Amino acid sequence: MKRRLSEEERELFETTFRDARPLKKLGRKPAKKIAPATPKESATLAPTATSHSRGTGGGLDGRTAERLRRGVLEPEARLDLHGLTEDAAHRALATFLRGASARGLRLVIVVTGKGAKPAAPDEPFDLELNSRSRGVLKAVTPRWLKEPELARFVVDVRSAHRRHGGAGALYVYLRKPVR
Repeated sequence: MKRRLSEEERELFETTFRDARPLKKLGRKPAKKIAPATPKESATLAPTATSHSRGTGGGLDGRTAERLRRGVLEPEARLDLHGLTEDAAHRALATFLRGASARGLRLVIVVTGKGAKPAAPDEPFDLELNSRSRGVLKAVTPRWLKEPELARFVVDVRSAHRRHGGAGALYVYLRKPVR
């Protein structure tokens, strides 16, 4: 049970913190240490069915892939595509990846959402709603990331860990910028 502040305590707090300003966010958060994989875990560390590695240099090493699988790495930037049309989402994704690459970011997350649940059998059928709008961004975003315009920035794409959005989000691991 919380105790109530006296009027004197409240005034002291307000006087003390009147000029306080939030600290600027510091760069990257330090990564958490993870225990080495056991031989049994090592056998199961193959990329998931939803991931695809890019050839032509780069790629994820096993340690980075494992850290992504466990959700240990924190994304450095996030793009939420909820509520956007396909065209607007494609433009936003291209702009976001160009900017993230230019800033030297390595891991970003793209939130597509899981898509709406299918209509219940007793709901009236709406051709426009039921034929095309269910999970469109979730389906097309991985294809966009394979297109040459965006593929040049991308090393790997895979479903995010549950704590970062799970099946409704994608980790996009970016190439090191050429300096």
